Amino acid sequence: MDLFSHHARTDPSQRPLAERMRPRTLDEYVGQQHVVGPGRMVTRALAEGDLPSLILWGPPGTGKTTLARLFAGRIGARFEALSAVSAGIKEVREVVASAERARGEGGQRTVLFLDEIHRFNKAQQDALLPVVESGLLTLVGATTENPSFEVNAALLSRCRVVRLEPLSEVDLGQLIDRALGDRERGLGASPLDLDDATRALIARASEGDARRALTTLEVAARIAPLAGGRRRIDATVVEEAMQKRTLLYDRAGEEHYNVISAFIKSLRASDPDAAVYWMLRMLEAGEDPRFVLRRMVIFAGEDVGLADPRALQIAVSAADAFDYIGMPEGIFPLTEAALYLATAPKSNSALTTSAAARAAIAAHGALPVPLHLRNAPTRLMKDMGYGRGYEYPPDAEGGVAAASNLPEAIAGARFYEPRESGFEKQVAERVRWFIEQRSRR
Repeated sequence: MDLFSHHARTDPSQRPLAERMRPRTLDEYVGQQHVVGPGRMVTRALAEGDLPSLILWGPPGTGKTTLARLFAGRIGARFEALSAVSAGIKEVREVVASAERARGEGGQRTVLFLDEIHRFNKAQQDALLPVVESGLLTLVGATTENPSFEVNAALLSRCRVVRLEPLSEVDLGQLIDRALGDRERGLGASPLDLDDATRALIARASEGDARRALTTLEVAARIAPLAGGRRRIDATVVEEAMQKRTLLYDRAGEEHYNVISAFIKSLRASDPDAAVYWMLRMLEAGEDPRFVLRRMVIFAGEDVGLADPRALQIAVSAADAFDYIGMPEGIFPLTEAALYLATAPKSNSALTTSAAARAAIAAHGALPVPLHLRNAPTRLMKDMGYGRGYEYPPDAEGGVAAASNLPEAIAGARFYEPRESGFEKQVAERVRWFIEQRSRR
């Protein structure tokens, strides 16, 4: 540790206000009463000296890291923290080794806090399975992404998912008051004036993010003009402080789910300008470009489909190109794919067809395969009629076999209804021709 690092660690004033004001006990914790309130699952477990492995899912500034530390302290466990952005299997193994030593030497438990767990790949997440299952580690993962999509099902099944909500304005106001009144860790020793309206402005503009609220307060306290030996924080000062932080916090993922929804709906509405705008909003907010690319690959199959089969190729190629070149130049294949998908003709026939076929399966169960379609590799199977009557399409009149390829109970059912859009209009003509050929025989 160099001299400057040592000074920052020993002098609290060198740390950001949000870090200094981090709650030291659950009694100091503000918000998330649906998680830590009386009678809740986590609260009951902690009261019994236990803690299940958890996935804390919520937007930035809602207390994920703080809760993990407080949970570990409440059960008397060692606290190890890793970030999935910079750590890998090697670092996980080191934590596992230290956890084994701690349990063997003093019987002490270990809580591993893994920030941004969604950034671990499948192999890295799989490496956690045996130690979580054995109880050697209690895992507390943190993510801003929906864990249903970003965390392996096997690991997810061994954890409880806890959804954290943005803090209310009342909660944020309480945190602001606490920081203003705390002379040891907060701004209580500073000559500051803050009226109720300005306090409410900070809480409202912070949009549920405690870190943002305290950072805004700290910047405002620093830049507020000094008059008569005191600094007065008013709306103008707050707006200036927020302006200096807004872009930083936008990059942290503001309104993640609303923005991805706006992006997909803009693509679906064939609005390339809006689509690229919302895509850049996500990327500028720090979103993983691979998440955006995965959504575009899904969109190409679900919303464009056979109206333009090249759309899926474009989306997959954009994903490959991004993996090859990365950022910042990776923005070009991303933008190209978004423009192509937005301007492509649309068909959701892949969605409606799969849904219709799934409904038939649910309604009728596992209907038997027609005999003429069954494989007949042995004489016994052939004697039982397997494969009998099968008509090889290239040898059939018009290249279309007459027999139904569906089970007898649903013969003639139609799941695929082609759209008269783009390339699929040609597909629709072929499908009608196939049906006509079969009906003539």
